[in-house]
Amino acid sequence: MSLLCVSIFVDASGDVPLAIDRAVRAVADGARIIEWRLDALAEEPDGLTAIRRLLAESPAPCIATIRAEDEGGTWQGDEQTRISILEAIGTGDHPPAYIDLELRAWTRSANLRQKVRLAIDHASQVRDISTRLILSSHDFGGRPANLISRIADMAATDACTVGKVAYMARSLRDSLEMFDLVAERVKPMIGLCMGEYGLPTRILAPKFVGFLTFAAVDDGAATAPGQPTVRELAETYRFHDIGPRTRVYGVVGHPVGHSLGPTVHNRGFAEAGIDAVYIPMLVAPGWESFKATIGECIDHRRLDFGGCSVTLPHKEHLLRFGREVGAEIDPLAILARAANTLVVERDADGGVSGLRVLNTDSVAAVESLAAGLDPSVPPIEALRGRRVAIIGAGGVARAAAAGLLAHEAEVVIFNRTRTRSENVVRDLRDHGAISVGRTMDELACGCFHAFVNATPVGMTGGPAADESVLPDDLPLDDSMVVMDTVYTPRITPMLAIARDRGARIVDGTAMFVAQAEAQFEAWTGRTPAEDLFASVLASRPGVRPESS
Repeated sequence: MSLLCVSIFVDASGDVPLAIDRAVRAVADGARIIEWRLDALAEEPDGLTAIRRLLAESPAPCIATIRAEDEGGTWQGDEQTRISILEAIGTGDHPPAYIDLELRAWTRSANLRQKVRLAIDHASQVRDISTRLILSSHDFGGRPANLISRIADMAATDACTVGKVAYMARSLRDSLEMFDLVAERVKPMIGLCMGEYGLPTRILAPKFVGFLTFAAVDDGAATAPGQPTVRELAETYRFHDIGPRTRVYGVVGHPVGHSLGPTVHNRGFAEAGIDAVYIPMLVAPGWESFKATIGECIDHRRLDFGGCSVTLPHKEHLLRFGREVGAEIDPLAILARAANTLVVERDADGGVSGLRVLNTDSVAAVESLAAGLDPSVPPIEALRGRRVAIIGAGGVARAAAAGLLAHEAEVVIFNRTRTRSENVVRDLRDHGAISVGRTMDELACGCFHAFVNATPVGMTGGPAADESVLPDDLPLDDSMVVMDTVYTPRITPMLAIARDRGARIVDGTAMFVAQAEAQFEAWTGRTPAEDLFASVLASRPGVRPESS
């Protein structure tokens, strides 16, 4: 069983009561062990007294850490003083369950090692507890060249109970290597990759039986890059339910931090009793990055990778990948020249028995826009003969256009790069009435029934989060529908403007729910409980689906 550890930095003696309260709250949220980060507190003249209070009143077993500045901490005192403090708290009446000390410091001198041994060999006379040693190594510049030898040194040190390695991930593939290192451990091990690329190592620690993973009390309180909160790990990712047989799914894109996929899919797995978890999987832009990362995830037998959602900028890459590996490809994905879903089928031994590439965006876009235009009739009747402007020429735009043409709508593609618009029209012209918008001014012609944003403009965390793709002088009224495929935030700048001008709006959560339900069924062979995904989103402040 892997422990969920909340890491709490205590700045000063006066913060001790607040720190204890935060630890109590973290335990209630699912933490099983506390790491007291004492870097700053230990520098105070009477810091040892405050530290002893923290240890005595800790609501769960704890780790005492005074992190050296050269490994990411803030301790600026001399080494002898730091080790003396660790010795004092380890031999006190309320010793911590663990002391965390850098491998570099441990190897520095025999005198230092002797002091640390006094702390870990001491048995408390007050509680039946003795302190154990975590030897750790941290690199914020990337994977250290001597990583394997560091792990071997920790394993060979008799005083070391748990080894810990943490380094800044350069790509998701660093996480895959870390999974193997933890799985092949000689003694208990904490193996974490820092940063957003390393988030999977924090979530999936129980799958590979890592000793623990670190989490923050709440947003803004992380003690290392990429550290999620206790509540996120316990509730969104169901950390305590993850085990060696848990199948892994995820959302692949750049960025992925905005995605609501983990919220809905993990709830879906829980409600259906399926042993699976859905995680963010950041993959750098570019075909080579996508191909290498997805290929390694599929081939990594320990990962049990069952498939993924694929979002910007990789939807066209997924279709290309499917063709290269001989996957079964959905006809809609071929027509749209983009895909958003990968299904990895595995046999009883964990080997790959089949790959499928799908596009669930197309049907979702049709259903969402049709409901906005006229929910009282079938989509084909709501869309037939309607003139729809699609802004964008990427995978989402192609998927929406393909679906709308199949329902006999007339589509006009607008994009800053005219050649990309022309490519979409060329590829789809045999399937219905589709043309290229000459300039963005044409949007104001008064001849469109609906406008669809199929770009990332307006997306939280994107390059133009505060912008709208529609012209400022675009006339709108309640006979028109404005739809956004962006779903974070629920009401984007474009939708806010359209609503203020009297147009009917369809936010991106409607499309998101429809395509996510189709993905869930493709992966599991089961339909999520009726309205489950929509109700999950409705329970989140600010993301309630809206169609008006």
